[in-house]
Amino acid sequence: MRLTGPGIWGEPADRPQALEVLKTAVANGVTFIDTADYYGDDITNRLIAEALYPYSKDLVICTKVGATRNPADKSWPPFNRPEQLRQSIERNLRTLKQEAVQLVHFRVMPGAEVPFEESMGAMYDMQREGKIQHVGVSNVTPEELTAALGMGQVASVENMYSYAQRTTMNDGHGETRGGEVLPLCEQHGITFVPFFSLVHGLPNAGNKLAELAQQKGVTEAQLNIAWLLHKSPVLLPIPGTS
Repeated sequence: MRLTGPGIWGEPADRPQALEVLKTAVANGVTFIDTADYYGDDITNRLIAEALYPYSKDLVICTKVGATRNPADKSWPPFNRPEQLRQSIERNLRTLKQEAVQLVHFRVMPGAEVPFEESMGAMYDMQREGKIQHVGVSNVTPEELTAALGMGQVASVENMYSYAQRTTMNDGHGETRGGEVLPLCEQHGITFVPFFSLVHGLPNAGNKLAELAQQKGVTEAQLNIAWLLHKSPVLLPIPGTS
């Protein structure tokens, strides 16, 4: 669910409603929340803390680092130098009111100049320092995931993946190879968190999902989530809404 304004930027149109959505979600059994300090800018984290702090013991708040936002054009430039990652972690700790971040995904951004291993080294350093409990990665290739596993434990992977996006694609999120990364996650017992999991259209193949949903008497979103839940036991869908 998007808690910020349009374009994942700025305050929500109805702040009280956004806070109530968070409270209602957790009250109804939601135990995993995906966020980032660059959502808003920092709006999502502040809303989460305002609505839910002190947090219930079974609630996992997963944040992301590795990117920032350009206020001028709302672009997503890389922010992955070791000192920048530390800055992001400290900001998340402050706004989420945590002593240690439960789960952090290092997000690989297109155009990043810092080597992947250098950024991951900083993540594992902060884990050893007690600032991070569990380290994950996002938007990674199989090669990058393998490299991370050679450096330390990887709790989870967050890549684009859905019924419609299962193969290699290049877009604004970089190279997406969810279909290749998923088997690695299964092999190593790593949770796979697919973002954009409600992407419906099949590129160059017509919308077969819509046809099947109509036959089953369900919505495309319901069918897409059901497909993900049955695809692999390591998949944890985070369907997005606005």
